[in-house]
Amino acid sequence: MKPIDTLHRWTGGIIGLLLAILGLTGALLVHKDAWVLLPHVHDAQVQDTARLALITQKVMGDPAVQPQSLTFASQNFGLLRIAYGGGAGAYLDQGGAVVTQWQSQWERPEIWMFDLHHHLFYGDTGEAAIGLAALCGIFFVVTGTILWWRTRKTFEFRLWPARMSRPAIVRQHRDLGVVIAPLLLMSLVTGAVLVFRPMAVLLFGPGAPALIDKSLKGPPPIDARLSGKLDWSAMIRTARRQFPDAELRSINLPRKDSGLITLRMRSPEEWLPNGRTTLWFAADTGRLVAIRDAAMLPAAVKGYNLLYPLHAAKVGGLPFRLVMTLSGLALTMLGTFAVWTFWFKKPKAVKARRKVIKI
Repeated sequence: MKPIDTLHRWTGGIIGLLLAILGLTGALLVHKDAWVLLPHVHDAQVQDTARLALITQKVMGDPAVQPQSLTFASQNFGLLRIAYGGGAGAYLDQGGAVVTQWQSQWERPEIWMFDLHHHLFYGDTGEAAIGLAALCGIFFVVTGTILWWRTRKTFEFRLWPARMSRPAIVRQHRDLGVVIAPLLLMSLVTGAVLVFRPMAVLLFGPGAPALIDKSLKGPPPIDARLSGKLDWSAMIRTARRQFPDAELRSINLPRKDSGLITLRMRSPEEWLPNGRTTLWFAADTGRLVAIRDAAMLPAAVKGYNLLYPLHAAKVGGLPFRLVMTLSGLALTMLGTFAVWTFWFKKPKAVKARRKVIKI
């Protein structure tokens, strides 16, 4: 047990603060739609085809002020969001009027906090670091449960240590950790698999990562430059004809040199907030190039698409958001106390007593 105990303490002392940050930001982000306090944020969602076609043409139709993406209002968030390069963007009401705008993500706490939680402000490199932290978190849960087993007879559940002494903190850390372990595992495993897709093999079996990559890959690029005279409203009407029961979620300009405009929809059976039902249109003419129906995806891919809604508490309403809030706050406490006891509350060295021999 001693090697496991040593590795558990050292790794926790080094990575614990990062896990605490991820836990706290995650607990706040699950309630993001509630604490963004702006006019019209609680307006009822509009999904009328004619109105969505009109607003899309209005927002995306002027090349001089054209954003890179438009995200439509959801059932829990009544504003549209447009995004430009460099972190600039704006919220619009569902009539197209600007509610607020920003030139940098630092002006909107929900945006920079999302970037911190998902990328550590450092793009793909930061995302990989977060994935490694999640793997370390899984290791903590497993080894912590093993270490707890030998002291199980002294178990006493406490939300807060009885005293701010090292023994009391360690005991509370151990006992709280084993109680919250199932929730932590769900948060950490879903987060790790979302970052490192090859880990999907653990949940969905051999061949799952390759199948997910193939199924979620878009169509091949086409040679098409973005036209300034596209009929954006026609794309909305085409999408609704293809999937009359699906919710329109977002429309994006071509990425890199793909030559394809991407329109995402969310079918009624999908948990993923923006859905995987996708249509691609040629950037020069607006013609429909390809369609992906989320209902036709393989079972392993559908399972993979459930991970983000579970991780971010996008299903289950307020009760599940509170459950995931508890998971995030517990991770914050466990990580913070792990760092504090390791670096600042080290056990006092026991001085060896020398036996004095009288002559």
